[in-house]
Formats: sequence, structure tokens, C-alpha cells
Amino acid sequence: MTTFGKKLRECREAAGLSQRELAKLLNTSYSVVGKYERDEMTPSVEAAKKIAKLVNTTVGYLLGETNETNVLKDPDMLRRLNQISELPEEDKHCILYTLDGLLQNVKAKQAFR
Repeated sequence: MTTFGKKLRECREAAGLSQRELAKLLNTSYSVVGKYERDEMTPSVEAAKKIAKLVNTTVGYLLGETNETNVLKDPDMLRRLNQISELPEEDKHCILYTLDGLLQNVKAKQAFR
């Protein structure tokens, strides 16, 4: 099982941040980030939320509640998902309905290859 620390390091590196850079963004020292990554220390809930946002993932992924990382690590996809989530419900429904149709179409094409 991958730990919080290992997932944090993986996401931090994927985001192109050093421990020092992440620590500066968190207003803490790089040794604290190192302790998080070595699982010697656990961040508070608020710190975990901030960390997840800074490394383009979710607290759920860092805590092992989900293994879905690809979409959440892609800043463009995450930005789009955030934009959709901020829309009025009716607009969200229309966009998601359209996306579902497009995904079904792609899956059907793949099935016949």
C-alpha cells in the first residue's frame, strides 16, 4: 500500500516542485515537507487540503481513498473540471450529458476496432 508520504512525493515531483518550493508555498520549512514524505509527521486537515491543491491532486488520493490520479494530475483537466463545477446546475447537467454522449461514442468506436 502506498503511503501518504509516498503519494505526496510523487505528486510534488509531478508538479515540478522541490521540497523547498512546496514548503515556501505552505509557509513551513522544507524539513516539515520531508517529514510528511517520510511519514514521520501527518499534516493537519487544512494543510493536507492546501498541499493537495498545490500538487494538483485531491486529499482523497493522498489519503488512499481513491487511485484516480491521471485526470487530477493534469492541470488542464483539473481546471476544466473546476470550471464545470462552478457552473449553474442546469449548465453542468448539459455539459456532463454531452460529455457522456461523446465518451459513449469513443467507446463504441474502440469496441469495433
